[in-house]
Amino acid sequence: MSTRTPLIYSPKVLEIFRNPKNLGAMQDASVVSQAGSPACGDVIRIYLKIEDGKILDASFESYGCAANIAAASILTEMVKGKTLKEAWMISWEEVAEELGGLPAIKYHCSILAVGGLKRAIRKYIDETRRERPDWLPVDLSKEERQALEEEELIEKMYKKHGRAP
Repeated sequence: MSTRTPLIYSPKVLEIFRNPKNLGAMQDASVVSQAGSPACGDVIRIYLKIEDGKILDASFESYGCAANIAAASILTEMVKGKTLKEAWMISWEEVAEELGGLPAIKYHCSILAVGGLKRAIRKYIDETRRERPDWLPVDLSKEERQALEEEELIEKMYKKHGRAP
């Protein structure tokens, strides 16, 4: 008998998990980024098609739980049609709110989704522009730092216990 308590997800999380939108690799993506660690089981890869500073299309691949898939799916819907600046301003809290809330233990799923988005935007700008826009901070955003910290923590844990991620 399991002593684990089942997580209570909102109906919206469950619906998106069962029927995710924008799932799959994008062959003509302008940029691709990833956040998460295969070692912990939560990985999100974000694909963006960008033209004239606007996100025309977005898709994702996910290896993870229901919250991970739902966060990535809803994020791709949220960014379509937005400028890079508008998409950059999306927070992990907004993603969680758009999903009707997440259990506290699953907040990292929306953090990874937004971290992956911000990595993609930063990568795209680094690769295609000569100047950094005023709205793009020199230092990593909160979500980028949190995703990086999670990835580093998982790697440290695996090294400590003698396993490779």
